[in-house]
Amino acid sequence: MKQQELEEYLSLYFIMGSVNCSQDPVEVLKQAIDGGITLFQYREKGEGALQGNEKYRLGEKLKKVCLNAGIPFIINDDVNLGIALDADGIHVGQDDEAAHTVQQKMGNKILGVSTHTIAEARKAVFDGADYIGVGPIFPTRSKDDANKVQGIQILQQFREQQITLPMVGIGGITAANAKQVIDAGANGVSVISAIAGADNVKQAALQLKSKVL
Repeated sequence: MKQQELEEYLSLYFIMGSVNCSQDPVEVLKQAIDGGITLFQYREKGEGALQGNEKYRLGEKLKKVCLNAGIPFIINDDVNLGIALDADGIHVGQDDEAAHTVQQKMGNKILGVSTHTIAEARKAVFDGADYIGVGPIFPTRSKDDANKVQGIQILQQFREQQITLPMVGIGGITAANAKQVIDAGANGVSVISAIAGADNVKQAALQLKSKVL
């Protein structure tokens, strides 16, 4: 995939698992797609998260929705699940399996890496990442293990330090602050609760979409 094409896919990057929504996750994803999300990451983590066959079966359903809509389907962290579902890519954090070994296992798939410092970003580039997630930009309640808040300054710093990989901001992003993230140098925004936790999922996605165009 060409960098420009990937940058477009990253513009409104939705992350979700069954624990993030009160409605049926498949319906939430469909509504989010109707609202304009451009890429989806299946992240089944946290208290009450599905395991084993149940996790796989939900992933299968979510992948089918993405396939029908023509948007990339990314798996968070679980390389074996990514291979089993033939996902379009994998996203790993700093505490997950090393990016270069993930790439060797996955082959020619999209590889995303969470980064919080210039050193981590440079290592992600060296390891062959296709894009990086940067944050948390604002305070977030979606992740129990979130690092300290970085602010939009970190996005500016990454660009000033010649980090040219496609980049998405994550953490506490809403329709009210998404434009700041784009203006600071990100190609897109990653959200969990701003869409998954909304009463009207489609409307929430539409509002975010209007800020990142």
